[in-house]
Amino acid sequence: MSTQTPESFDWTDLDRRAVDTARLLAADAVQKVGNGHPGTAMSLAPAAYTIFQKVMKHDPADPEWTGRDRFVLSPGHTSLTLYTQLFLAGYELELDDLKAFRTQGSKTPGHPEYGHTAGVETTTGPLGQGAANAVGMAMAARFERGLFDPEAPEGTSPFDHMIWAIVSDGDLEEGVSAEASSLAGHQKLGNLVFLYDDNHISIEGDTETAFSEDVLKRYEAYGWHTQRIEPTADGDVDVPALHAALEAARAETGRPSIIAMRTIIAWPAPTAQNTEASHGSALGDEEIAATKRVLGFDPEQTFEVSDEVLRHARRALDRGAEAHAAWDKKIAEWRTAQPERAELFDRVSKGELPKGWQDALPVFEEGKSVATRAASGKILQALGPVLPELWGGSADLAGSNNTTIDKTSSFLPKGNPLPGANPYGRTIHFGIREFSMAAEMNGIALHGNTRIYGGTFLVFSDYMRNAVRMSALMQLPVTYVWTHDSIGLGEDGPTHQPVEHLAALRAIPGLNVVRPADANETAIAWAEILKRHATDPAPHGLALTRQGVPTYAPNEDAAKGGYVLADSSTQVPEVIIMATGSEVQLAMAARDALEAGGTGTRVVSMPCVEWFDQQPAAYRESVLPAAVKARVAVEAGIGLTWYRYVGDAGRIVSLEHFGASADANALFAEYGFTPENVAAAARASLAAARA
Repeated sequence: MSTQTPESFDWTDLDRRAVDTARLLAADAVQKVGNGHPGTAMSLAPAAYTIFQKVMKHDPADPEWTGRDRFVLSPGHTSLTLYTQLFLAGYELELDDLKAFRTQGSKTPGHPEYGHTAGVETTTGPLGQGAANAVGMAMAARFERGLFDPEAPEGTSPFDHMIWAIVSDGDLEEGVSAEASSLAGHQKLGNLVFLYDDNHISIEGDTETAFSEDVLKRYEAYGWHTQRIEPTADGDVDVPALHAALEAARAETGRPSIIAMRTIIAWPAPTAQNTEASHGSALGDEEIAATKRVLGFDPEQTFEVSDEVLRHARRALDRGAEAHAAWDKKIAEWRTAQPERAELFDRVSKGELPKGWQDALPVFEEGKSVATRAASGKILQALGPVLPELWGGSADLAGSNNTTIDKTSSFLPKGNPLPGANPYGRTIHFGIREFSMAAEMNGIALHGNTRIYGGTFLVFSDYMRNAVRMSALMQLPVTYVWTHDSIGLGEDGPTHQPVEHLAALRAIPGLNVVRPADANETAIAWAEILKRHATDPAPHGLALTRQGVPTYAPNEDAAKGGYVLADSSTQVPEVIIMATGSEVQLAMAARDALEAGGTGTRVVSMPCVEWFDQQPAAYRESVLPAAVKARVAVEAGIGLTWYRYVGDAGRIVSLEHFGASADANALFAEYGFTPENVAAAARASLAAARA
C-alpha cells in the first residue's frame, strides 16, 4: 500500500531502469513470437509501473486478498503492459513466461484471461468492457462495505479499497464504456480511477480518422473528476505529474476520476514511435536494437533483466506483506467489534448459503395461473431477508422484470433525492444500458462477496450478448433475468418478440439458459442457481413469461434440467412430448387428447437443456428412452435446439419466422401453438417411427 505523498514521491535510477526493462521485455516478447502489440506496452510501462509499485494496495504473494485494490487493463491487446508488471512485482510469472508469450499453454496468452494467470482480475476481451467491469467492481466494493462495515468513517474500514483501470481511445469509442461511465458518474463512485492512454493511434492511423471529441469535457458532463497530464519534452510519461494525479484521484472520494495521459506509442523506438504499425506488429530486430541503444541496454541481448532491477521491483512483495499485515490487524479488530457481521463475511466469502435458506422459498398453489416473471419477483422478495448478499435490478424495466428485491432500498449515492436512496441499497437502477449492465454484473461477480442478478426483456439480450459471452468465458455466477420470452408478448410486435434468442443463447458454451414451465419450476430454478454459485459457477439466463401459465405440483427433478412431468399410461411410452416454458401447458393438453385416443404419451418438461446434459447417462435415458423414437419438441422460437433430442422420426413445433403485433392467444393459435397441432405432430412422428 502506498504511504507516499506527492511531495515525498521517490523515483530513482532503478525505477527508471525497471520501466525501461519492461518496455524492452514487451518488444522482445512480441518479436520472439512474431505477433502481438508492442507499442502501447512500451509507452504505458511508466504508468503501469507507477500504479503497481507506487500507488496500488496489493500483495503479489496473495492475488486473491480481499483487501486489495483491483486493477483492470481494459485494452487487453496490450497484455504485456500487465504481464511485465506482474513479473517485476513478484506474482507467479517468471521470465520464461514472458518468453512464451502468445504460445499454447503459456501463462501469457494474447489477452489476459481471468483464472488463468495470477493477478489478472478480468478477461477484458473486446474493447470497452473492461471499463464497465471496473465500474461494476467499484459498485460491488461499495455494496460489500455496506454489508459488512457500513458505519465506519470514510477511509477507515478494512473493506475500503480502490479500483484502478487503464483505458484506451478504443475503449472510450465503444458505446459500452459510455453507458458504464454515465452510470459511474451518477453513482458518484469515488473509489474508481480511469487512466486514459491518450496516444492518438488506432489501427487505421491517427485517431483523427474517427475520434475528435473532448473526452474530458464528456466525462466532466458525466460527473467525473478530470485531470490531464502532458508528456515530458522528449515525449515520455511525466512520472511525478502522473503520480500526483493518481494521488489526487485517490483523494477525490465524491466522484469517479479520469486522468487523460498523452503518450507517444512505442516511445522511444527511433522510427516506430507514433506509428500505427507499432500498435499491432513486431518492431523488427533492427528497430529493437536501436531502441536498446537509446535506453542504454545491450542491443545483442534479449529479455535482459538485471538482478539489481529485479530485486528492486520485487520489493513490492515486502510492501504487499506489510499492507496485508496491517489489514489483518484491522480486520481482526473489526471481527472483535462486529462478530455477527464477521460470521456473515465468512459465510459469504466461502460462497455458502445460510442454514434453512430454502424454507424462505415460496411454494405456489397448483392449478393457479401465474406468470413466471411474477413468480420470480415473489421469490426474490422472499429470499432478500435471508440472503443479504443477493442484490440486483434491471435496465429500467423493474416493474416488468419484477427484479425489485426491496422496494424501500435503492443503490444510490448520498445526496440522491429519491425515496429509498441508500449508498448500500439492495436494488440497482442500471438505466437503459443493457450492454453495460451485463458487463458491470461481470465486474460485480469478479469482485466477489456478493450475488448479482440483472433483468431486461429477452429480446434485448442481443444488446448484451458479448458481455454475456464474457460471463460464460470466465464462468462467472451472474444471473440474467430475461422476461417477455416469446410471442406471448403480444401487441408490442415483432421488434420485441424473441424468436431466435433462446437457441442463440444456448449456443454460448458455458451459459445455462433456464426457461421454467411454471411458478414452482421458477422457484426450483432459482434455488439451483443459488446452490451452484460456489460449487459450479456459471452464468444463468432465466427466460420468463409475461403471460400467466398453469401451476403444476413442484418436482425437484426440475433442477436436473429435464424430467417426466406426466407419464404415459402404458409401461413404455409410445410418444414423448418435450417442451419448455409456456408451451408445457400445450404438451399437457395434447397428452390428454392422445391418451384419450389410446396413445401412451409422456410429457417431459425441459427447463434447462444444459443442466439436463450434465446429468448421468442413466438418468437421461430414464427420461428420454432411446427406444422411443416418436418424439415432439414444442417451443415458441426457432427449433434449432431440439433436433438432437427428437431424432429422425421426431417433429418440432416451433416458430421459424418473426411474430406480429396481436393478442398473444391469437398469435399462438395462428402459428400452430395449440394442443391440436401438438397432438397432430405427435401422430405424424408416430407414423414416421413406425414406417
